[in-house]
Amino acid sequence: MKWFVKKKHMSKVRIAIDIEGVLRDTFEKIEQIYQRFFIDELELVDEDFKFEIYKPYNTSNYRNHFNFKNDDEYYNFIYNEFTMQIFGHAPSTEMGTFHILNEIYREYFGKVEFLLISKQVGKSKPATLFFISKFGCEIEKIIFYNNKNKRKIWKEFDVLLTAEPELLQINKNKTLIKFEKPYNSEIKTNITISSIGELNDHIKNLI
Repeated sequence: MKWFVKKKHMSKVRIAIDIEGVLRDTFEKIEQIYQRFFIDELELVDEDFKFEIYKPYNTSNYRNHFNFKNDDEYYNFIYNEFTMQIFGHAPSTEMGTFHILNEIYREYFGKVEFLLISKQVGKSKPATLFFISKFGCEIEKIIFYNNKNKRKIWKEFDVLLTAEPELLQINKNKTLIKFEKPYNSEIKTNITISSIGELNDHIKNLI
């Protein structure tokens, strides 16, 4: 009788990359649109309220930095009226962000499973898909999450590259790579980078 031993295959390291703050500079686009439509061109004058931009961007919450009369006006601006302009047409964080990312993806193809994550709701989901398509991102898998299911996404990856303080402070026994921003400077992680190209320097130690 012949015995067949099934070989164990080493599973690929799964690296998740957060779109917001790492690949996309959404703050810059919001500021541009807000400045134009609420400050420069607004014809209505309200003596009891002033549209203002609060800098520096030392939190990741847009609501903290752009003044609106109420939450409804804010959500309409972000997730209804200007959603495609903001999330679809925002610039990348660096000039060559996606060129570098695609090179990393190709270099480790077959060794690393890359995926993108993004906290989005409603119309900002297709706008985000347009954003990554516009820049020619070659990573196939993207997971959208929100406040209700954010804890469920942790099973999808082993390593997370993010700028989001909320994610950096959730201890899920994962390897966390901080993409340095003014709003996460006080959070300590084992690995910190300030450019997507630096990711390549650390992947070798992760696989």
